[in-house]
Amino acid sequence: MAGRILVVDDAAFMRMMLKDILTKNGYEVCGEGANGNEAVAKYEEYKPDLVTLDITMPEMDGINALKKIKSVDPNCKVIMCSAMGQQSMVIDAIQAGAKDFIVKPFQPDRVIEAIKKAIG
Repeated sequence: MAGRILVVDDAAFMRMMLKDILTKNGYEVCGEGANGNEAVAKYEEYKPDLVTLDITMPEMDGINALKKIKSVDPNCKVIMCSAMGQQSMVIDAIQAGAKDFIVKPFQPDRVIEAIKKAIG
Protein backbone atom coordinates (compact mmCIF):
# COMPACT_ATOMS: atom_id res chain seq x y z
CA MET A 1 0.00 0.00 0.00
CA ALA A 2 1.36 3.39 -1.02
CA GLY A 3 0.06 5.37 1.97
CA ARG A 4 -2.88 6.13 4.26
CA ILE A 5 -4.62 9.41 3.49
CA LEU A 6 -7.22 11.47 5.36
CA VAL A 7 -9.43 13.46 2.95
CA VAL A 8 -11.08 16.63 4.32
CA ASP A 9 -13.38 18.84 2.24
CA ASP A 10 -16.79 20.33 3.04
CA ALA A 11 -18.11 19.15 -0.36
CA ALA A 12 -18.96 15.44 -0.36
CA PHE A 13 -18.53 15.16 -4.15
CA MET A 14 -15.01 16.63 -3.90
CA ARG A 15 -14.12 14.02 -1.26
CA MET A 16 -15.56 11.36 -3.56
CA MET A 17 -13.51 12.58 -6.54
CA LEU A 18 -10.32 12.63 -4.47
CA LYS A 19 -11.01 9.20 -2.95
CA ASP A 20 -11.55 7.82 -6.45
CA ILE A 21 -8.23 9.24 -7.72
CA LEU A 22 -6.36 8.00 -4.63
CA THR A 23 -7.75 4.46 -4.51
CA LYS A 24 -7.19 3.96 -8.25
CA ASN A 25 -3.54 4.81 -7.63
CA GLY A 26 -3.03 2.41 -4.74
CA TYR A 27 -3.56 4.75 -1.79
CA GLU A 28 -5.78 3.91 1.16
CA VAL A 29 -8.29 6.54 2.27
CA CYS A 30 -8.34 5.87 6.02
CA GLY A 31 -10.91 8.56 6.87
CA GLU A 32 -12.66 11.71 5.76
CA GLY A 33 -14.01 14.89 7.25
CA ALA A 34 -16.14 17.89 6.27
CA ASN A 35 -14.55 20.69 8.33
CA GLY A 36 -11.41 21.71 10.19
CA ASN A 37 -12.57 20.37 13.55
CA GLU A 38 -13.11 16.92 12.02
CA ALA A 39 -9.71 17.18 10.32
CA VAL A 40 -7.94 17.67 13.66
CA ALA A 41 -9.93 14.97 15.49
CA LYS A 42 -9.52 12.41 12.71
CA TYR A 43 -5.81 13.18 12.33
CA GLU A 44 -5.34 12.27 15.98
CA GLU A 45 -7.54 9.18 15.59
CA TYR A 46 -6.08 7.75 12.35
CA LYS A 47 -2.49 9.10 12.31
CA PRO A 48 -2.50 9.12 8.47
CA ASP A 49 0.59 9.43 6.29
CA LEU A 50 -0.94 12.49 4.62
CA VAL A 51 -3.96 14.81 4.85
CA THR A 52 -5.63 16.60 1.95
CA LEU A 53 -7.25 19.69 3.42
CA ASP A 54 -9.63 22.13 1.76
CA ILE A 55 -8.83 25.77 2.53
CA THR A 56 -12.43 27.04 2.73
CA MET A 57 -14.57 25.06 5.19
CA PRO A 58 -17.18 25.78 7.88
CA GLU A 59 -16.41 25.80 11.63
CA MET A 60 -12.63 25.90 11.17
CA ASP A 61 -10.90 26.68 7.88
CA GLY A 62 -8.10 24.61 6.43
CA ILE A 63 -5.30 26.95 7.46
CA ASN A 64 -6.32 26.91 11.14
CA ALA A 65 -6.81 23.13 10.96
CA LEU A 66 -3.32 22.83 9.46
CA LYS A 67 -1.85 24.87 12.33
CA LYS A 68 -3.67 22.72 14.92
CA ILE A 69 -2.54 19.46 13.28
CA LYS A 70 1.04 20.83 13.13
CA SER A 71 0.86 21.57 16.87
CA VAL A 72 -0.17 17.94 17.51
CA ASP A 73 2.38 16.49 15.06
CA PRO A 74 5.09 18.82 13.74
CA ASN A 75 6.02 16.15 11.15
CA CYS A 76 2.55 15.86 9.62
CA LYS A 77 2.26 16.00 5.86
CA VAL A 78 -0.60 18.13 4.54
CA ILE A 79 -1.57 19.07 1.00
CA MET A 80 -4.02 21.96 0.70
CA CYS A 81 -6.84 21.99 -1.83
CA SER A 82 -8.11 25.28 -3.20
CA ALA A 83 -10.39 26.65 -5.86
CA MET A 84 -8.92 28.98 -8.47
CA GLY A 85 -8.21 32.49 -7.26
CA GLN A 86 -7.20 31.65 -3.69
CA GLN A 87 -3.49 32.34 -4.24
CA SER A 88 -3.03 34.46 -1.10
CA MET A 89 -4.58 31.69 1.02
CA VAL A 90 -2.33 29.14 -0.66
CA ILE A 91 0.72 31.20 0.31
CA ASP A 92 -0.59 31.37 3.92
CA ALA A 93 -1.02 27.59 3.88
CA ILE A 94 2.52 26.94 2.62
CA GLN A 95 3.90 29.32 5.26
CA ALA A 96 1.85 27.45 7.90
CA GLY A 97 3.54 24.20 6.85
CA ALA A 98 1.58 22.66 3.97
CA LYS A 99 3.77 20.53 1.67
CA ASP A 100 1.94 21.47 -1.52
CA PHE A 101 -1.43 22.50 -2.88
CA ILE A 102 -3.74 21.18 -5.55
CA VAL A 103 -6.34 23.21 -7.40
CA LYS A 104 -9.97 22.27 -7.97
CA PRO A 105 -11.27 20.84 -10.19
CA PHE A 106 -8.74 18.09 -9.49
CA GLN A 107 -6.43 16.86 -12.25
CA PRO A 108 -5.60 13.23 -11.31
CA ASP A 109 -1.98 13.50 -12.52
CA ARG A 110 -1.38 16.63 -10.44
CA VAL A 111 -2.97 15.07 -7.34
CA ILE A 112 -0.75 11.98 -7.56
CA GLU A 113 2.35 14.06 -8.31
CA ALA A 114 1.76 16.21 -5.19
CA ILE A 115 1.17 13.16 -3.00
CA LYS A 116 4.23 11.31 -4.27
CA LYS A 117 6.32 14.42 -3.65
CA ALA A 118 4.96 14.73 -0.09
CA ILE A 119 5.17 11.10 1.06
CA GLY A 120 7.61 9.57 -1.40
